[in-house]
Amino acid sequence: MADQFSKGNQIAWFHDEGDAAGIFHTYDALKPGTSEPHKIHVFIPRNYEASRDRYPVIYMNDGDTSFFRGGAINESWYMAKVLSDLYQSGKLHPVIVVAIYPRDREYEYTHTNIMNRKGGGIGAYARYVAKEIKGFIDNNYRTQPEASNTLIMGASHGGLASFLMGMLEPQAFGNVAALSPSFWVGLDSNPIALPFLRPIQSSKLIEMCDTTLRNPQQRPKIYMDWGLIRDGQFHNTFIEARATARGQQLRDLLIDEYHYQLNHNLFVVEDSQGEHSEISWRRRVPNILPLFF
Repeated sequence: MADQFSKGNQIAWFHDEGDAAGIFHTYDALKPGTSEPHKIHVFIPRNYEASRDRYPVIYMNDGDTSFFRGGAINESWYMAKVLSDLYQSGKLHPVIVVAIYPRDREYEYTHTNIMNRKGGGIGAYARYVAKEIKGFIDNNYRTQPEASNTLIMGASHGGLASFLMGMLEPQAFGNVAALSPSFWVGLDSNPIALPFLRPIQSSKLIEMCDTTLRNPQQRPKIYMDWGLIRDGQFHNTFIEARATARGQQLRDLLIDEYHYQLNHNLFVVEDSQGEHSEISWRRRVPNILPLFF
């Protein structure tokens, strides 16, 4: 059962799904500032009310699939189960997770148009999450608010958005996890065009990120991955293939041009059994979170 309450002048619902790791505060229309409201889940440790601890925070794009089934294939990351297993194994100290539902996914999560579909809203979305949502969470929950204790995470377009958010708002997000990220947007968006003719270093993506990437005191720690399964289906043979190729280009650029160091401030995984789906992303998360916390 869900019980209604108010926090920071916002209406929320408390619900306990029986997960060992924690309980939910769900805001159906969080509007802490002037931006359009978003639905969010705040997943807090089970002993939150009994403790005085402050917690690192993970912000997740595509919040509709973070904890519960949803999205294109009606799947989930099942983050509550992932966290329960990590806590039980001692591999991770408790965290707060903020899962943000998109309003207009392609627009909010991208930096440019995708063929005839409107994109380019990432700047406004990044500011909204960094200033309004993170501001609300830090003001109303016991967080460790520093960028070094904050992770932004997502997959596919949500992974692209996570990478860009870390670059556009580095004072908020000191850690980035971009799974199967859509770095191909704006470069290879047309499936009938010849792919990969333009190098990633000449893209709008890098233009937007260059200033932050060149500042070692400001730029975030980065995790990136992609899957290597190619089964003839569009999501794996087109989308994941292009995520792989552009991810490999960006990995090399981060090392050669911006002097990131593998396994220090840059972590890259090529998953031989990985597909473009929540099932693969969920499987990789237990190895990702301990890299940051």
